[in-house]
Amino acid sequence: MSRSSWSGVTMVSMSDESSFDEPDDQPGQNSPLGRQLRPDSRGRGRVVLAATPIGSSVDASDNLKAVLAGAEVIAAEDTRRLQTLLRRLGVTTRARVVSYFEGNEAARTPELVADLQAGRNVVVATDAGMPAVSDPGFRLVGAAVEEGLEVTCVPGPSAVLTALAVSGLPVDRFCFEGFLPRSGGPRRRRLDELAAETRTMVFFEAPHRLADFLTDSAAALGEERQAAVCRELTKPHEEVVRGGLAELAAWAPEHARGEICVVVEGAPLRDQSEDALALVQRRIADGEKLSAAVAEVAKLTGANKKQLYQAALDAR
Repeated sequence: MSRSSWSGVTMVSMSDESSFDEPDDQPGQNSPLGRQLRPDSRGRGRVVLAATPIGSSVDASDNLKAVLAGAEVIAAEDTRRLQTLLRRLGVTTRARVVSYFEGNEAARTPELVADLQAGRNVVVATDAGMPAVSDPGFRLVGAAVEEGLEVTCVPGPSAVLTALAVSGLPVDRFCFEGFLPRSGGPRRRRLDELAAETRTMVFFEAPHRLADFLTDSAAALGEERQAAVCRELTKPHEEVVRGGLAELAAWAPEHARGEICVVVEGAPLRDQSEDALALVQRRIADGEKLSAAVAEVAKLTGANKKQLYQAALDAR
């Protein structure tokens, strides 16, 4: 690893990967497997974000198995689910396993940073997919970066990219929105803000809220806006249902089960004035003052504020 400064910017880089190109396929000093566990040049540990399978354990890489087996500390979103994964992978570990989830993430992060500074690597493993992406891990990454500690990852499955790839919608430009607010008002306001978003959008949603989410999406984005509901990806009951948002909202109450990603096409590139007026009218209907609604929608869409205000008055 090398560490240098340039124009006030501190750069931390991994050791030359060429030293890892050994033919040995078992974890060890000269093996590429588990290489993320090696201490940095100052003897401090690394944060290792370990991507775990989003469905079937057969998707786990050999490197993930090596990292879990050789870890000194594993910060797990759910320790019981981690033990289940280890059994399925046939992996035994001597690591100290600690819980690391939304409820204790802020309090436990300093303890994990202390482990890193003492030379112990900390592997973060969430229930499924890549840690820190709508899952625990972000706070530890930020704290490690602040202390000049190394952060790396074991690449692997991602529900976001898997859903995007199978959706049938454009993948050249996209954005990830994660979970929107649970309650209706804040959720609808966020969807209103996304009405003019031209990139394909990816969301997470719980099964019992899917119908409401799709209904609100249809109202904000358009009933015919195309989308794909992807559930139980890579699992035996994997299903991808495609259609307009209104059609999917009608389908959801009887069929929403399991882990769900929703992929929604972006807005067409066109004059946004009519869409902007519709957004203002929706906000007013929700109780927002005209001037505040116009100011916010103009900011979101780029519409002329004065013209939008007049259009809203004329539409009354």
